[in-house]
Amino acid sequence: MKALVRRRQAARGVFWRALGREPRRLAAIGFWSVLEAAPAFLIGHAVARAIEDGFARAEPATGLAWLAALGVAWLVGAVAARQVVLGVAAVAEPFRDDLLTHVVEGTLNRGASRDSAAVARATLQVELARDAFAAVVTTVRGFVFTVAGVVLGLATLAPQALALVLPPFAIGLGLFLASLPALARRQRAFLLADERLADEMTATAGGLRDIEACGLREPVAARLDRQVRAQAAAARALARVTAARTAALAVGGWLPVVLVLAGTPRLLDGGLGPGVIAGTLAYVTQSLAPALGGLVQGLGVSGIRLAATLGRIAASTPSIGPSIGPSIGPPRPRIRPSACDVRLSAVTFAYGPHSAPVVDRLDLTIPEGDHLAVVGPSGAGKSTLAALVSGMLQPDTGEALVGGVPADRLDPAARVLIPQEAYVFRGTLMENLIALGTQDVPDLAGKLDESVTAVGARELVDELGGYEARLDPAALSAGQRQLIALVRAYLTPAPLVILDEATCHLDPAAEARAETAFARRGGTLVVVAHRLTSALRARRILLMDGTRVTIGTHDELIRTSPLYADLAGHWHPEPVS
Repeated sequence: MKALVRRRQAARGVFWRALGREPRRLAAIGFWSVLEAAPAFLIGHAVARAIEDGFARAEPATGLAWLAALGVAWLVGAVAARQVVLGVAAVAEPFRDDLLTHVVEGTLNRGASRDSAAVARATLQVELARDAFAAVVTTVRGFVFTVAGVVLGLATLAPQALALVLPPFAIGLGLFLASLPALARRQRAFLLADERLADEMTATAGGLRDIEACGLREPVAARLDRQVRAQAAAARALARVTAARTAALAVGGWLPVVLVLAGTPRLLDGGLGPGVIAGTLAYVTQSLAPALGGLVQGLGVSGIRLAATLGRIAASTPSIGPSIGPSIGPPRPRIRPSACDVRLSAVTFAYGPHSAPVVDRLDLTIPEGDHLAVVGPSGAGKSTLAALVSGMLQPDTGEALVGGVPADRLDPAARVLIPQEAYVFRGTLMENLIALGTQDVPDLAGKLDESVTAVGARELVDELGGYEARLDPAALSAGQRQLIALVRAYLTPAPLVILDEATCHLDPAAEARAETAFARRGGTLVVVAHRLTSALRARRILLMDGTRVTIGTHDELIRTSPLYADLAGHWHPEPVS
């Protein structure tokens, strides 16, 4: 329990660090917030002066001038609001990146590399936290500056009215803040109940055939009914607490209007004019009440969501990294091997405790500088082998070594794996090409041009508009994404390169050029082959057929392996032009 509390505190600490990371950006947000809050200060004065000095004295020009000044203030406020949104977004994105980094590192550090569903759920929660973070910052900031503008405006326009406005406003604000802990608990309980129901529904939908075959319809339906009832009860409990927000808004936002109206005779007797009374009501109805309503809505929804999401992230990530909290055990050091030979000794791997092994007692040696192609029918375990060699998966038994170092302990700079679906992120082409820590490569510009030319991506670079062109991954074809990933891998100094069908979306000529470039680059190359020509270019070929493996040259396998001969017969080499 104490560890969970520490993790939650650490996760929430990311919030405050994100705010304090760039004081200059916060100062800019504060400056624009002052301009955005200008109408909140001016509205009461403008209404009062327009009535008192203008329309009440039959001087409509003066009244219209005051209203025009208020209109200009609204325009300035709109421009400032846009700048505030941009500033908050610039703060929210690093918050998201930090939180996502810690979530993924924590998940991997605890050895959960196989639990992709857990990482996906945590990633979704990070996106929710980012959105809620931005909403909370925007809402609280707007509330503070608006209330400051209203108080300053009332103090300079009608100080007598402060006693009628501020006490009920403070009481309403206090009621709302007091309800937040209960609201957070109910929101968290609702999220948990909703997740349990979703998990139960997913499990049930996946096993409908077995449920029917085993005659388990009634007990399964009863279990689902319990989850539905629990979720409904959590929703009702949340709704009851949420009602406190309405009471807080009524007391803090609208009771001041009633008190000002009821106290109007007394205010008039005190020397305030009708225009000043109207200005006071404008402060309350147009600035103060909307600000409180925004805070109630923002913190009551986004704030609670942020707290609940950070709590869920902390609870589901046992180790979220040293920078935001204590880890469970020290992180294992990464090792840069002196060689890049690969040795698998009696490696067995299955994707679940009750699943059949995909790789079973595999012994494999890939000498340094070798070029190995891996072939086999679909589902034979080729991508699993690539993940074991790269350290993305850990053997259930046996060991996978690269240069004598366990593959999962390799320094990331010592190996590179390109999967079939290449990853490209939003950013410039240059940022995508140097994303593997190649910023310190000597003569980076020259090496980059060399890599682009070698892999055959020069035409793509020109087509995209050069290295500074901004990329939209959704607008790129699968082949274009693969070319970008190939250049990225070629540019790295990694001596071990694993291409897991990394050229499958390229035409045969482009594939041949890319694979030949990697073969000439030096180091150890492992290619999960998509076409027969990829296997023909390799020095050796590993044939995988379930848990049976055979290794040899193309000619050797044609003579000794009926499966390989069959694959070669169905693999129609395409002419390379």
